[in-house]
Amino acid sequence: MCGIVGLYHKKEHVSGDIYDSLIQVQHRGQDAAGISTWDTKKISSHKEIGLVTEVFKNQKTFDKLHGNIGIGHVRYPTAGGNNVNEAQPFYTANPVNVALAHNGTLTNSEKLKEELVKINFCQFNTSSDSEVLLKQFCYELYKTKFRKLTKAHVHKALKNVLKKCSGGYAVVMIVAGIGLVAFRDSKGIRPLSYGRNKKSFLIASESSAITAMGYSFEEDIKPGQVIIVDEEGLIDKKRPLKGSSYQPCLFEYVYFSRPDSTIDEISVHKSRLRMGDFLGQNIMTNYNDLKVDVVIPVPDTSRTSAMQVAYKLGVKYREGFMKNRYIGRTFIMPGQSARKKSVAQKLNPIEIEFKDKNVLLVDDSIVRGHTSKKIIQMVRENGAKKVYFASASPPIRYQNVFGIDMPATKELVAHNRTIRQIKNFIGADELIFQDLEDLRSSASIGNPLITKFEESVFTGEYCDPCVTKEYLLNLENKRKDTIR
Repeated sequence: MCGIVGLYHKKEHVSGDIYDSLIQVQHRGQDAAGISTWDTKKISSHKEIGLVTEVFKNQKTFDKLHGNIGIGHVRYPTAGGNNVNEAQPFYTANPVNVALAHNGTLTNSEKLKEELVKINFCQFNTSSDSEVLLKQFCYELYKTKFRKLTKAHVHKALKNVLKKCSGGYAVVMIVAGIGLVAFRDSKGIRPLSYGRNKKSFLIASESSAITAMGYSFEEDIKPGQVIIVDEEGLIDKKRPLKGSSYQPCLFEYVYFSRPDSTIDEISVHKSRLRMGDFLGQNIMTNYNDLKVDVVIPVPDTSRTSAMQVAYKLGVKYREGFMKNRYIGRTFIMPGQSARKKSVAQKLNPIEIEFKDKNVLLVDDSIVRGHTSKKIIQMVRENGAKKVYFASASPPIRYQNVFGIDMPATKELVAHNRTIRQIKNFIGADELIFQDLEDLRSSASIGNPLITKFEESVFTGEYCDPCVTKEYLLNLENKRKDTIR
């Protein structure tokens, strides 16, 4: 999972505002950060491993990033390694200067890569599918046989890119002589939106980054749609690619996106409120024998749902954990020993909220189960009589292939386990999962025009013909957690 931004100013340099925008999407990637800018003559770039504040920590870096058009990227590696060569944006000068930042995963990147190498169009310097996406666009641009590059050439090239590239992806690019370019896969799996402020345009993974920067949110870029903000500040929008339709990632609403974001006209905050309503109703209907004294969220993402669960059940809502915000998200940490250590450092229980109480813990999801197990153990050690656990999402039984670096399927606690077996594994007195239909409704109520979601982590059904059994097996082998 990554965060991307693109920015156009009429006259001012954009690098400082891109830095501020990247801070707003830092939650989507903490591995690396980068910025590229265009000053009508050259593309300048800086990228390193680390958080945005670590990568851009002195004025000298910004002094080298000239230009009124730019893009930025924060990365968590889902395809490729975790060294600086894999950090984005990527750049090429063939056939024109292009810089690209990408959130998502191409599911047919190896095939595309082989074809481009076979025809001797280019060589590859990384194992990243983002470089494949960049080179594929450049090849399609080269095929237009342009003499003087125009927006029509870019649209024609991207039409072919959208047809050929499978998977989930949201992209921002600088194309020399054209301006700022953005597009989204034909199912809209990964989010992307834009806003404006006077004579400036801001494109970002989430609307919260746009509004936090003082821009007026305009709209989401539609599935299969390309928009161009040219060097004169004129916006060019084409109709989405024929056959495109909404199928956004359902997990964005559960976990990744900020609650102050709106994705495809669906408020993330309101969707999580509805998750809590449905989950609370489920508990009232099917688990009415539980004597719950207090509802406590596992911070941070589950707070909204937990408040509604408490309201629905008519019991107290309390904050029971102090969180160290300088520890990363545990399910994407490389190795079980690191995750166990991280949980203990990340969450410190407030004993008075647990002692002699029947506690209902609410979390957004359960992935490997080790974090949930450790939290339940801590709660018992702090004097809880009973510990019930509720998940705002259904059991995660299958790996994600569209840009979320989840564990190998065999490491998912729900894979090939019953609810009772999961309950016993994490040590809960009772375990309640959200119903999948209720989760769908939690999002779709916000936009009834969206009737399908990318929900393969729950169902194992992938909306992409490139995701074959062989593809999943290869991915499984790559994701096996070897650090214990």
